[in-house]
Amino acid sequence: MQNRRRQQLLETANPLLTEGERIELTDMANIGSVSVKRQVLTTALVGALTAGTVIATVQPRPMYWVLTDQRLLFFDGKTATGKPGKLLMVLPREIVTAAPLSKALLGLGLKTVLSVQGHDKGLKMVFPPAAKSAGREFITRIPPTL
Repeated sequence: MQNRRRQQLLETANPLLTEGERIELTDMANIGSVSVKRQVLTTALVGALTAGTVIATVQPRPMYWVLTDQRLLFFDGKTATGKPGKLLMVLPREIVTAAPLSKALLGLGLKTVLSVQGHDKGLKMVFPPAAKSAGREFITRIPPTL
């Protein structure tokens, strides 16, 4: 992540920290997953409406993430300016575990699935190629899913 974006993310996150809470890592990742059915339907619908002149794709939501010594915070990464947007989700670290890293689609980037205690469905995190090293560091700080 560029230093300017990292600084903007820190400025956004710092007011939300509790007393004594420290930021350990920050970066950006695509969060969530999109079913094949939704991808096919979206592509077909847009293709039909535009007579094939436009192709649309559906992808997981880009989010900035901040890992503190107490929590994992997610901020909107899909803003008009590219700056970190509003706070979307906060997870206490003690309820989060992570599956081992694996290669993302076509070997571009890395992915993991976060398991959140009390929730059946995992949260997929895909670190783009520019954030691979942050993804590797992230996975060392989150307990493994058993």
